[in-house]
Amino acid sequence: MATWAPLTTRIEFVVELARRLHEYGTAAPRLEAAINLVAERLDLSCDVLSTPTSIVMSFSDRTNGEANLAEITQVVRLSPGEVNLKRLCIVDEIADRVIDGRLDLTEGHRQLRQIGRQPASRLSRTTMVGAYGVASATVATILLTDWAGVATAGAIGVLTGLIALSAEKRPNIAAAFEAICALVATLVATLVAVYLVPIQVRSVVMASLIVLLPGMALTTAVRELSSQHLISGTARMAGAIAALLKLAFGTVAATQLCTLVGLVPPNTVTVPVPPWSEWLAVPIAAVSFAVIFRSPLRHYGTVICAVVLGYLCTRIGGAYVTAGFGVFLGGLVLGATSNVFARAFSRPGALIREPGIILLVPGSVGFRSLSFVFERDVMLGLDTGITLVTLLTALVGGLLFGDLLVPPRRKL
Repeated sequence: MATWAPLTTRIEFVVELARRLHEYGTAAPRLEAAINLVAERLDLSCDVLSTPTSIVMSFSDRTNGEANLAEITQVVRLSPGEVNLKRLCIVDEIADRVIDGRLDLTEGHRQLRQIGRQPASRLSRTTMVGAYGVASATVATILLTDWAGVATAGAIGVLTGLIALSAEKRPNIAAAFEAICALVATLVATLVAVYLVPIQVRSVVMASLIVLLPGMALTTAVRELSSQHLISGTARMAGAIAALLKLAFGTVAATQLCTLVGLVPPNTVTVPVPPWSEWLAVPIAAVSFAVIFRSPLRHYGTVICAVVLGYLCTRIGGAYVTAGFGVFLGGLVLGATSNVFARAFSRPGALIREPGIILLVPGSVGFRSLSFVFERDVMLGLDTGITLVTLLTALVGGLLFGDLLVPPRRKL
């Protein structure tokens, strides 16, 4: 059994498991709970502290009796993780097999390390760029812009995907990634509106940057703060605000540059896309989100249903009550459904929870709020900021009540 393995072997497995969970976008409360559960099954006492950029773990061997002091402490420095549902499922399965005794501890550690060494194929990288474009175009459709705006948003989304690929191997680009994308998006949208066809520049820019808006990070930060994970929540909130500042700065800088050279989009009324196109765009957007979140192919149907379910709950609740209630209802249904899914199929509930709330997270509201402040419209910025706080609170409240309605049996 795994508990008979040497202390260092058990600790190596837990540390590598924590590293992979963090790398693939697991929030601090769920990561710490999962690590504590695995350590207990391996007869280890573990005190773990997870932040967006590091993990600190102190271990002692429970087979030697109660220990007041830790025997080994590990500090792991990491970059902020990104959601990768496929690899998260693999990590979850390896942990289950080790705990159940179906997989040797040393082999489980080797498999965990092997996951991180697998480079992305050229096909997956190309598909990711296309998914950026499709996500931008479909969100522009959901925002009911005109057809020219939808096409422009899709083209800018592809450019954003290409910049993202360049940033992976160039640290100087990665540091200013959000600002560069916002600058390029605003310049391209303005040039199209001035020289080609009138479009709603602000809506097109918003749609084309949808993948970069840190709405998920803001939501996770508020949820961590509400569950008393104060260090992680504060750090994640600061990172999300920094990303919003870079996006807003890039947009405002491009707008001022265009105004300086006389490129001012005309104030013309455009014909929006028909309302039925919104309901066609939502499932197509769900497919692109499945690609962006790197969902396992066999779970694409689950991801698509989750996105559509969350959007339906938000629209229904918003139509009959308020927008805040709609977001709360979407979070409640998705939180409960993800826990039911995890219990029934022994798979991470993140397969439903993470993509399901992508159209609910209020990242675009935060972006608009900071944009208004940069443009010296402070009162409108504050008003939009209050809306951001309201929607964040509603979404986090819905997710928490979802966990209360159906307690999570599995921590992921």
